[in-house]
Formats: sequence, structure tokens, C-alpha cells
Amino acid sequence: MRWKTDSYAGWGRALRATGDLARPDRRADLDSAIAPAIGKRRSYGDAALNDGGRAIDMTRLDSILSFDEDTGLLEIEAGMQLGDIVRVFSPRGWLPPVLPGTGFATVGGAIGMDVHGKNHHNAGSFGQHVTRIRLLQGDQRRTITPRNRALWQATLGGLGQTGIILSATIQMKRCAGPVMTVTERRAEGWDEHIAMLDASTASYCVGWIDATATGQALGRGIVEEAEPARGLIPRRGAPKAVPLDAPHFALSAPIVKAFNALYYRRVPDHGRTVVRSMPDFFFPLDKIHDWNRLYGKRGFHQFQCVVPLGEKDRLRDMLDLIAGSGLASPLAVLKRMGAGRAGYLSFPMEGYTLAVDFPARAEAPDLIATLEQMTVAAGGRLYLAKDALATGERIKAMYPDWPKWRDAVNAADPDHLLETDMTRRLTLRSPA
Repeated sequence: MRWKTDSYAGWGRALRATGDLARPDRRADLDSAIAPAIGKRRSYGDAALNDGGRAIDMTRLDSILSFDEDTGLLEIEAGMQLGDIVRVFSPRGWLPPVLPGTGFATVGGAIGMDVHGKNHHNAGSFGQHVTRIRLLQGDQRRTITPRNRALWQATLGGLGQTGIILSATIQMKRCAGPVMTVTERRAEGWDEHIAMLDASTASYCVGWIDATATGQALGRGIVEEAEPARGLIPRRGAPKAVPLDAPHFALSAPIVKAFNALYYRRVPDHGRTVVRSMPDFFFPLDKIHDWNRLYGKRGFHQFQCVVPLGEKDRLRDMLDLIAGSGLASPLAVLKRMGAGRAGYLSFPMEGYTLAVDFPARAEAPDLIATLEQMTVAAGGRLYLAKDALATGERIKAMYPDWPKWRDAVNAADPDHLLETDMTRRLTLRSPA
């Protein structure tokens, strides 16, 4: 493989790395490669960074290897983007069972983070629908299944530390058609928002939340419920791009508050039902390439936690703190989650998850640290795909299966050749 020194970042752009990158065209090129594998780098912090070391960009290894039209089993290379799978298979009546908020995420990344989607309450996490993984461990290729219990659970949600994921077999699910019927309703405050999420029986359900609203309006937002449907795919305009880093004032508190008020009122009082293309529903921000530049040159951090069902009042307290900080952006999401998870370090638990973006300003780390402390007190956990600031002590407290993951990973990669900036920052592979 050919290596080229480059500087690169995660999606949040607040953390960067410089090192040698390679982009192999064929799996055979990987035979002598031992370095962390990365994809489209849509994790927000340093999970896909290896400052001062090497990393392998897997995005050219994106072939469909096989598909069984009768069973829905799809074998695919790790560099394939989930959005491309949707575009190829949804017109044929098949859909990946779990989709995160961006179609640019790769299959390897979805496995390494055990991503979840807007249907976690009834479908669980991505890794629960993977039936087989092909790994490269040093100069050995290995096929693993759930029968390889410890290694399997260390790989799903395991930050790419058990080996380079070459390909995976995914159990696709049938869908009615290539569009989504989406019902949008306003939630006027926190209690109503939670009640609407609790009462939903839709296949897909997500809440946008106005993280700037205070007082009686705290927690107001828009709840979307959706089902796949047959129909003509709505015309989609060409993707737009953010050409420059936005100035500091672009996401000032008054501007964000005004934008959120307008966005909340875009849905009529009585609600509405619309038909959207699958990309527009599952990956709404993908229409704006490089939207992370809206946060300016310094980038941004995302805080995402999940807390148990009985701790929704603590989550409300977190939102109250966020709303009073003046740091929130328009991008804030509230979802109800089920119990499904596939690995030792998989994020989901049954409860409520809140995700909020913050521009990387001087005040943000202290606010996020307080929110992390509140998450620990609530018995919740942080999502490693979004984290850039947590400490290893807190993360290990949130993930009680961490010792099992550490032992399995260190057995699979005894020389620590697959370590990344995140695993080093959180001392995840070090003794307790």
C-alpha cells in the first residue's frame, strides 16, 4: 500500500490528527497492514484518529459481495456507505434494519460503534442484525459469528480494536417501498414530549427538541413518526455545500433561539403528514455537505447520553442547564430507546437519549463535564461515537462490561497496534 502523510479530523473538527494514511483498492492490499481502520470519519471526536501513527482508509473497499433475495442476507465490504445500501436496495423492497442519522457512515463504522437509529425501541442496535464478520488480525484472516461470544461482543461497538473489519453479513428487512410516510406533531413542553415518545407505536419515532426554550416551554419540540411506504420518490434537489467556515456570531444565542422558534412553528398546530424520500427522512443533514463548517473553524462538540426510564427528571434537569447556558445549537434530538445492544461497549440501554451540539467555545468543556457528572449520577452512559472530552474514569463507570472488553481486545491485539487517540485518552486498554 502507498502511504501519504496528511492531517485529518473527526466530524466535530475540534480534534485533529496528523499521520500516514493509506487507501487500499483491494482487500488483498491489506495482507501486510496493521493499523487502525477508518471510514468516512463521521464519529464526532477522536475515535477515528491516530495522531502520529498510521491509519487505513477503508472507503474504497465498498463492494457488494452477495445478496440472497429470499432470505435478505447481504454480505458487503466494510467501506460501503449505509446510504448507498438504501439507494440500491429500497427500490427492491429491502432496507438495512437499523440506520443512524447519516448515510455516509460505513458498514465498518456502524459495527465499530454499534449504531442505533430512529427505530431502536423496536429493532435494537445495528450489531444485533449482523450475522457474520470477516476480520483481519495481523496476517491472519478470521470469520467470526455470535458463537465466538467474547470476541464478537468485543467487536460490536468495540471501536475497531479486535481487528480490521473486512466485510460483514447483515440481515436486511423487507420494506413496503422506497418512501416514508411521516407524521409530524408539536410537543408544547417536556412532559408532553416524553408522553408522545412513550405512546408511539410507529416503526420509527424521533423528537427534535428546542434546546433553547425555557420556563413552561422547556422541552418543546416536534415528534416525527414514520413508516415505509410505496409511492413515487419525491424529487430531491442537488446537495448543497457550506463553502466556508461560518463566523463566530453565526450560532450566537439570539440567532439560535430565533431559528428554533421558527423551526418549531414550521409544523401546524394540528400537525401534518408528508411523504419523504428515505434519504430525506433518515439522513436529513446529508443534503448539506460539510454542514459541520457552520460551527466555524474551531468546530463543535456533541453531548449524547442515555438515562434509564425512571431518570427522565434528571434528563430534564440536564436540558434546563443546557437551555440556560446559551451554548445550544439548533441540532438537538430526544428519543426513547429499547434495551437492545450487541457488545460490551455498546451505547444503548432502555431509556431516553438526548443529543445536543455545542460550538467549541471556551465554556463548552465545563458545561459538558457537568452533564457527564449528571449522567453518571443517573446511572446512564455517554455515546462514544460522539465523545471528545470525557475521562476514562467516567466512561469505565458507565460501562460495567468494560473489563470483559479490555481482556478480549488485548488478547486479539496484544501489541496494541490498533489503538486510537480515543482508546488512549480514555485508557480503555490499560489495567483497571
